[in-house]
Amino acid sequence: MKGINLYHEIPAGDAETFHMVVDLPKGSSNKYEYDEEGGYFKLDRVLHHQMFYPFDYGFIPQTHSDDGDAIDVCLLTTYPTFPGCVVKCRAIGMLKTADEKGGDNKILAVPVSKVDPRFNEINSVEDLPKHVQEELLLHFKEIKKLEKAKYDKVVINGFGTAEEAKAEIGKAMDAYKAKHA
Repeated sequence: MKGINLYHEIPAGDAETFHMVVDLPKGSSNKYEYDEEGGYFKLDRVLHHQMFYPFDYGFIPQTHSDDGDAIDVCLLTTYPTFPGCVVKCRAIGMLKTADEKGGDNKILAVPVSKVDPRFNEINSVEDLPKHVQEELLLHFKEIKKLEKAKYDKVVINGFGTAEEAKAEIGKAMDAYKAKHA
């Protein structure tokens, strides 16, 4: 029996409110990735040092970003979910990053009010406590610290606005449609 392909068959939504598929839950030190064509999760690697993801991490289905994969999402959550969980979200900003493969921006998102009303007042990165902003910046630089071939190629270019994030999502949705039309 063939299961649903979470990348191709879950609707993305739109740039205002979109679905994300969780690859790895908040608190994980395992880096799971969804195989977009095979339709399964795999353990890509265990983080190389004592770090964990301070947010749920995943992707927006039916998108295609500059690095060739679905667009990445960092979802601020109250409690961790699980790999494969589909969450309806809204963008509050974007973390502008690049790595050994080139541009790799991360959409910063919160659940919509119906899913978790604790984030109703968070509409932009500036609404987050400064310490949380610093944690986000630090996380993506330091997560590859012991991966010698990758660490020096990680570039963090700060935050983008919610509007920039929505534009990035729209562009990635259009790229998916063009590729899979």
